[in-house]
Amino acid sequence: MNDQKEILVTGATGQQGGAVARELLARGYSVRAMTRKPDGEKAQALAKLGAEVVQGDLDDVASLQRAIKGVWGVFAVQNTWEAGVETEEAQGKRLAEVSKEGGVHHFVYSSVGSAHRSTGIPHFDNKWRVEETVRGLGFPSHTIIRPVFFMDNFVSPWFKPGIDEGKLMVGIKPSTVLQMIAVEDIGKYGAWAFDNHQRLNSRAIDIAGDARTMPEAAEIIGSAVGKTVEFAQAPIEEVRKFSEDFAVMLEWFDAVGYDADIAGLSEESGIRPTTLAKWASKVAW
Repeated sequence: MNDQKEILVTGATGQQGGAVARELLARGYSVRAMTRKPDGEKAQALAKLGAEVVQGDLDDVASLQRAIKGVWGVFAVQNTWEAGVETEEAQGKRLAEVSKEGGVHHFVYSSVGSAHRSTGIPHFDNKWRVEETVRGLGFPSHTIIRPVFFMDNFVSPWFKPGIDEGKLMVGIKPSTVLQMIAVEDIGKYGAWAFDNHQRLNSRAIDIAGDARTMPEAAEIIGSAVGKTVEFAQAPIEEVRKFSEDFAVMLEWFDAVGYDADIAGLSEESGIRPTTLAKWASKVAW
């Protein structure tokens, strides 16, 4: 009975947490949505869907202990770009430790695609260390999901201004095939991890929905926007001025890249992956 299993969702007003919270609510789970701003618009929208909204801060142990009290499961996600690499790692480990001490049965951690492959990317490697903490704590059950690059990044301030001007500017080669996923699908995979907590116990699963070169992505996005969008390879040194971490990731995309089994995972989970074209067609460009 899903309605007897209360799930704490961290980052509930963010992309991944919000998607997971909405999917869990749709499946009849009792959702406790944690946010630093419970009176905010996104938090209140979740409350209207039936979530219990609670105040909590990943840097505040006492607030985490209050938020976790009595829940059966936890969906854990942290934000590198907001917290920084070191703080994100500390937050991830802190939440896992407080959850174990608080008697949480099933812990789902959202890591990143290829975290286990020694990528050398700071915000990938730190998530691997959080994964190791989760595994070492000995939860009754846990599942790790590893999303790849978000399709939703294309509407972020990183890429949207360029798209508005007819340019998809990304610092990778035109021949590089990049796996990507719609955040909405992360919600589905997160809920799948709770629905199947026994079968997926101790699994770490890379998740993706499509794989495209950036010229292909530009054409698909242009079709959705209703105008010509062309790919322009951004100089990696310009990206590095903005973020060394981001530049290292793009260089890894060119040299190695994600390796999620899109077809195999869809067959196992029953989740039909959202293609870039389908995702782009639903965006209010």
